[in-house]
Amino acid sequence: MRKKEILLKNSNMGKEFSKKGVLLLGAILILSNISAQHLPSKDTLMKQMVTANRYFMDKWPDPGEDIVTDKVRPSNLWTRAVYYEGLMALYYINPDKAYFEYAVDWGESHDWMPTYGLLFTRDGDHQCCGQTYIELYQLEPDSVHWIAPITMCMDHIVENEDADDWSWIDAIQMAMPVFAKLGVVHQDTSYFRKMHDMYMFSKTQHGENGLYNQDEHLWYRDKDFDPPYVTPNNKSCYWSRGNGWVFAALARVLDVIPDTLNDREEYLTTFKEMAEALIAVQREDGFWNPSLVDPDHFGSKETSGTAFFTYGLAWGINNGILDSATYMPYLVKGWNAMAYEALHPDGFLGYVQGTGKQPEDGYPFTYDKPANFEDYGLGAFLLAGSETFKLAPDTGSMPAFNIKQEPVSAAIRYAVSGDNLNIRLSPNPVYDNVKLDYEVERSGELEIYILNVLGEIVNFEKKYIFTGQSDTYFYLKGMPTGMYLARIKFGTFSQTIRFFKSEYLL
Repeated sequence: MRKKEILLKNSNMGKEFSKKGVLLLGAILILSNISAQHLPSKDTLMKQMVTANRYFMDKWPDPGEDIVTDKVRPSNLWTRAVYYEGLMALYYINPDKAYFEYAVDWGESHDWMPTYGLLFTRDGDHQCCGQTYIELYQLEPDSVHWIAPITMCMDHIVENEDADDWSWIDAIQMAMPVFAKLGVVHQDTSYFRKMHDMYMFSKTQHGENGLYNQDEHLWYRDKDFDPPYVTPNNKSCYWSRGNGWVFAALARVLDVIPDTLNDREEYLTTFKEMAEALIAVQREDGFWNPSLVDPDHFGSKETSGTAFFTYGLAWGINNGILDSATYMPYLVKGWNAMAYEALHPDGFLGYVQGTGKQPEDGYPFTYDKPANFEDYGLGAFLLAGSETFKLAPDTGSMPAFNIKQEPVSAAIRYAVSGDNLNIRLSPNPVYDNVKLDYEVERSGELEIYILNVLGEIVNFEKKYIFTGQSDTYFYLKGMPTGMYLARIKFGTFSQTIRFFKSEYLL
């Protein structure tokens, strides 16, 4: 069936810096020991994200306004597209209508086209906006025109034999999740195959031997940094945000592709290898240096790379891929470093490196120095916060001198641990019933609320469950196709899981 037919078939489916920041530096220092040990409460963490996002939306009230720096660029540029990745993550756990409308207005202002209106671009940077277009379509499956242009763009690549497009590792984050999301939306494995071919070409063939060091488990930004290029201390140069792009991309791809996909193991292996390598080079203060393995080579706090690494660690823990006991301390340090040392009371993010390709670009990065583009740093911060929120305590005493409701996952498979409940929802997408696997430490009442994207309760079930591991089902037959939230409550435990109700049995 041609893609257009499938689309129709699936149609139902200028800164003012706060003076208060200086006065709070002493408080930050006092908090540093606490921050290294505990996450803030859910309420505090949510306030931190909302404050950062509000600063940006207030600064850019028109989502279609061009970005003017050294030249004029459209606002669906890759930098802004990454912000919308974070905004969507925030929306899933805090479904504020203003966030959804802001994202839709952004897409509408560009006619849902790739950057610069280049319908058949092969540049991953220009395709990045498609990630949000697709997620918005999944929330409003009648709006098939929202994904028609990005589908045509990626089909053009799928139908071509070339696989060497991603010669710089940033492109892996920009484009790889677009292929993954389209594969899920269209139920078409050709997107998965092409994505894998392009990824493996970057990993094993670009440069001399590929851009991934199989021994050190980190990525060279592009062929310019392959050996014999070394830092002044004779170490390999691994750019922080460049590796952050890949780490985040792997999480975003693994979050949506089917568990049964053969190539999934390749991405899982690399993700876990990177995680182990990254925690070994985290700074004591929780940040990561711009140059990862050589602290004397442009070593300083840097927020954007730190945010992507924190996001990946949190996602890995939440999905049972990374061991919580091992990785949680690094996650906690990473989030608190950003939230209590980089985030200003008014929501501005400090220590964000400007655009570039290497550790020295834009150096030095300071608390109150704005990057030439602020949007991707915030996007990474919101991605990190949206995953970290799921691990934060319900209450706590850590203050927020800046500031989701409940956490949600878009994963095909989702697992989370609470004080007295381990739970997993499957399958996702669903057809007419959902299985809930659980393990509890005590018996009690389990409440399941099904909400639509407007937050309205459309179904409710209450069951008494007993100590031990078991499962239960709740039924969705007759409910319209679309995105839903399953809010699970058991005693003091509360968790919200996002899932997609399909028209077809998958």
